[in-house]
Amino acid sequence: MATALAEGAVRSGVASEEQLLASARTEDTLAQLRQRIPGIRTTTSNSEVAEQADLLILGVKPQVMAAALADIRGSVRPQTLVVSIAAGVTLEQLAKPFKRGTRVVRVMPNTPCLIGKGAAAFSLGEHATKDDAKLVELLVSAVGEGYAVPEYQLDAVTGLSGSGPAYVYTAIEALTDAAVRVGLPRAVASQLAARTVAGAAEMVLSTGKHPAVLRDEVTSPGGTTAAGLAALEANGFRHALAEAVSAAESRSRELGESS
Repeated sequence: MATALAEGAVRSGVASEEQLLASARTEDTLAQLRQRIPGIRTTTSNSEVAEQADLLILGVKPQVMAAALADIRGSVRPQTLVVSIAAGVTLEQLAKPFKRGTRVVRVMPNTPCLIGKGAAAFSLGEHATKDDAKLVELLVSAVGEGYAVPEYQLDAVTGLSGSGPAYVYTAIEALTDAAVRVGLPRAVASQLAARTVAGAAEMVLSTGKHPAVLRDEVTSPGGTTAAGLAALEANGFRHALAEAVSAAESRSRELGESS
C-alpha cells in the first residue's frame, strides 16, 4: 500500500518520481518497486530516507514498527511530516521516539487503493497542521477517497474498510461456489458475482440512497430475492459481518497495545 500511495503521489503531482526515495530490507523488493515507479531512488537504509524526507511514509507491519522507529529516531528532521499506515500503532507511539513538535499522522488505507479505488481514513497528531491535513487528504484521494476522523475511531475504520475487502472477497467466492453448485460454469459465475457486488456498491455511492431502500427496490413480495434474503437472515449473515468488524477492530487495538 505504501507503493500505491507513492504512485498516487506521482499521479496527483504531489511529487515527481525523481523526488521519491524508498527503502526496503531486500534488493528484490526494491527492484520490483523500480519496475512500478521507474524514476524512484531506492536504498536499503531506513535512516537515509528519514534524513532526506519532507514527507516520510512508514509502510511497515505494526509488529515491527517499534524497531523501525528506533532505526530512524535520530534521522527525522524537525520539518518532516511522518505518516504511518500501520494498523493499531497510535499517534502517541509514533511521536514518542522523536523530538517534541514532530508532526505525525495516522492513515488507514485499504488494498483497493492499488487500483485507485481505496477508502482511507486519517487522523492528525497534536502538532500536525491544517496544511498537513490537506496534503494527506490529497495523497489518499489520489488512490481513492480519504476521510478525516478522530483517532479513537481508527480501529473501527480498520475493522470496516481496512479489513473489509477480505470480507467482500469471501462473499464473492461464496456466491461463485453457490452458483456453480446450482449449475453455472465457474468462469461465468465468478464474473457475475464480482460484477454484482461492484455494481451494487456503485448504486449506493451514485444514488445516495440508503442500502435498505435499494434492497427494497429489488425485493418483490413473495419473490426470489425475498426468499434469498430470508435464507441470509436465517443463517446469521448480518451477525457474521458485525462480528467480523468487531473482531478486526479489537485486534487492531491489541496490535497497538503490543507495539
